[in-house]
Formats: sequence, structure tokens, C-alpha cells
Amino acid sequence: MQTVTMYSTAVCPYCVRAEMLLKQRGVTEIQKIRIDQDPEQRSIMMERTGRRTVPQIYIGDTHVGGFDDLAALDRANGLMPLLNGNA
Repeated sequence: MQTVTMYSTAVCPYCVRAEMLLKQRGVTEIQKIRIDQDPEQRSIMMERTGRRTVPQIYIGDTHVGGFDDLAALDRANGLMPLLNGNA
């Protein structure tokens, strides 16, 4: 299974929903980068993704986007292949 990295904050309902969806799909470990605790990480996230909002989710080296993007990928049956490294 691919490594999942998620930029998040402590109070973020979309981060919680993204984590729940990923766990439902078998992800056991998510590398969380808390941008509210480390302002430098927010700058890195914005430079890396071009976005300001959380969550920002990476599966392996692929930037998935936020929760809405993750859910859409799942509905299109693209999440599991990406998680399994088959995309």
C-alpha cells in the first residue's frame, strides 16, 4: 500500500472525513503534517500544492487534493488502484 501524507489542522472536519474514508479503504497509517503547529509547513504545502486549504492529500507522489477530490476519486473507482500502486 502506498504511503499517505495529509496536510491538516487540529480543527478540520474535512480532514476527519478524509481520514475516515482512507481507513475504510484499508489505510492503517497516515503521515499527518499539522500546518497549524508549524507555520513553515503551511508555506511548504502552498508551494507544493498551489492550494491554501486543508486537507491536502498525497498518495505516494500523487497529489490527490482535498476531501472532495478524494471522495470523487473513490466514487470513480480510482482510489483503491492508487492506494495499491496500480494507478
